[in-house]
Order: sequence, then structure tokens, then C-alpha cells
Amino acid sequence: MELWYTEKQTENYGITAKISKTLHTEVSKFQALDLIETVEWGTMLVLDGMVMTTDRDEFVYHEMISHVALNTHPNPKKVLVVGGGDGGAIREIIKHPSVEKAVLAEIDGRVIEVSKQYLPDIASGLGDPKVDVRVIDGIKHIQESKQEYDVILVDSTEPVGPAVGLFAKDFYQGIYDALKEDGIMVAQTESPWLNADLIKRVHRDIASLYPVTRYYTVSIPTYPSGLWSFTMGSKKYDPLQVDEAKLFDPPGTRYYSPSIHKSVFQLPKFVEDLIK
Repeated sequence: MELWYTEKQTENYGITAKISKTLHTEVSKFQALDLIETVEWGTMLVLDGMVMTTDRDEFVYHEMISHVALNTHPNPKKVLVVGGGDGGAIREIIKHPSVEKAVLAEIDGRVIEVSKQYLPDIASGLGDPKVDVRVIDGIKHIQESKQEYDVILVDSTEPVGPAVGLFAKDFYQGIYDALKEDGIMVAQTESPWLNADLIKRVHRDIASLYPVTRYYTVSIPTYPSGLWSFTMGSKKYDPLQVDEAKLFDPPGTRYYSPSIHKSVFQLPKFVEDLIK
């Protein structure tokens, strides 16, 4: 008998993967949490029935939420990740020699613990001395932080359950206040194929606060539609104005490179039309 896992991504569409075994399953204080071993994608982390990351394609998301902002800011020293309990963004952040402290604000401590156990390559940076892991409400932490961070990354789940507030304009205002005078934020902003209304709203909200707002896309096979997006809000620096020849080339990356830094902002026309 074959076992298959299916994520129903919309009422009419989903993806499915053959699995060899279930590694872990529980219901935490905040969400259903499952680790499954898939034949095609390796270990897969699933929260509330939604694929968060897999061994095979995780590098795309974690590299691209991190390095675009960190290479746009000329001297990022203190960085915050809201969400991202698997540790992948933290792993990429601490590759940058200028970073002195990386704070992880994850509301569900169980995500951190199971990621350490079942996704050790992704969570490998969580024990670094530069990393401060806090099991806290990221929204509350943002509200309590003023002009503290150079870069803030919103590594959230889809906009349901505890993550709904991470897509609100008030939250983006809080991030603005928590950033230093030349700070940069990046938020994951879903699929232009399946989340057009959300993307329009988020882009409008961020653009109303930040003088530089840029939207970019990447290819992540196990995420809804395979085309994923991020939105950057910057108080000062424009990712399209950087000198590619001077960008830091992070060791061990497999998707990000200085040569593609600007190219990810070149959008298909139907995507460009969403944010006009």
C-alpha cells in the first residue's frame, strides 16, 4: 500500500507527495505539527496541514528571504526574524560577517525543538553564539522594540491562525518603528497565482510606510503554485541601486548569488500588474 500526503492549497487545487513514513506528529499550543519523510523532497515540516519546508528545496526560501536584504543594507549588525522557528533564515543571516546579533522571535517553541531534532541542517545556526532564540510573540516584541534593528525578516506561515496579524498594516508600522533610521524589512508574501488580493493589499500598505518598496519572486516547488514572493520595505537603500561587484557572496548558497540580486525584481507582466 502506498501512502501519500496532500496539501489542499485552495478549494480546488493541491499538491501531493508520496511518503515513506511519519516521523512525528503532535498538536502544540498553537497548531498541528507534523514531520513526514517524503520520497521526492526528503523530510517535510507541515503546520496545520500546510507545507513549511523540506530538505530538498528549503535553501531557496531561506536564502532569498535573507540575503537580498542583508546585501542591500551596507552594514547590517542586528537582525530580527519573526517566525522562522525552523532556523533556516537564521542559518543564512549569520553567514554575513557584519552581523553581530541575530534574534529569533518564534511564538511556538515546539517548532524550534522538532526542527532541531528532525531538520538539523536547517536548524544548524540556532546554537551559534551570535543567535538569541526567544520563544515569544513576535508582534508583541515588535511593539516593544524602537529603532533597534537594521533588518527585520517576517518568516511567517500562511495568513491563517496565529500568523494573521503578521500581514496587517499595524504590524508593518510596528516594524517601521522597530527599525533604525536606515533599516530594511522583508516579508514573505505568498503566491501571485493564488494570493493576488493579499499581495495588492500588502504592497499598498508597505508602500504607504516605506520610501523604497520592492517586490520579488522566486521558484519554490513545494509552495503553492511554485512561484513565491517577498516584499521589501526600505527606509533608505534600494536593492536595485547596489553595486553587484561589491556584494558579499555568502558561502554555501545554491540559489542566491550577487549576479541574481537584481534579476529577481524583474517580474512577469501579470505579476507587475498586481502591484501597480
